[in-house]
Amino acid sequence: MSTQTSIQTSEKPLGRDELAQLVARDIVPGSFVNLGIGQPTLVSNYLTEEQNITLHTENGMLGMGPAAEGDEIDGDLINAGKIPVTELPGASYFHHADSFAIMRGGHLDICVLGAFQVSATGDLANWHTGAPDAIPAVGGAMDLATGAKDVFVMMTLLTREGVSKLVEQCTYPLTGVGCVTRVYTDKAVFLTGPDGVTVRETFGCTFEEIQELVPLPLKKAE
Repeated sequence: MSTQTSIQTSEKPLGRDELAQLVARDIVPGSFVNLGIGQPTLVSNYLTEEQNITLHTENGMLGMGPAAEGDEIDGDLINAGKIPVTELPGASYFHHADSFAIMRGGHLDICVLGAFQVSATGDLANWHTGAPDAIPAVGGAMDLATGAKDVFVMMTLLTREGVSKLVEQCTYPLTGVGCVTRVYTDKAVFLTGPDGVTVRETFGCTFEEIQELVPLPLKKAE
């Protein structure tokens, strides 16, 4: 057993909003960021004005604000996941092709995506599981995964069947190769790369308990 100081920072696993708040806190001030559909969209609700983060959405907008509620909702102002959003001062709109040029041209500092699997070396699988009703195409996820300077993943660590989504090698079709740098889950934050996987911190469990759940060698952050 490791003699290093515990990296457990919470007594319980994190909920979706708590995880979104953690991701938001970790985004470097001044960054240009894309939030993928699903759980990552929650991150926009926890970004502060002081961070000066510019949010990009695939359907053609820079300067997106938090999700819209009540009288704020405008049916024509939505993100890529069709969720009504707000706009911040200085927001701009542009053609879908220009939006993809931003993604493919390396102009995004971070994208935050969901995932079905992430491999030990940062491969990402987030568009298809083989299920008959699965989304039929990879869409813009591949452009985000390969175009952003850093790719953060938000997901539960385990499937409903209790199987780890962090794996030695992905078994689902890949979205991007070696692109994921950080994985945020309800039970731990993982740093991925060519040298393997490091556990930065854990939530509601110890490093040793995380190692029992994940079928690949893990290192503890120093």
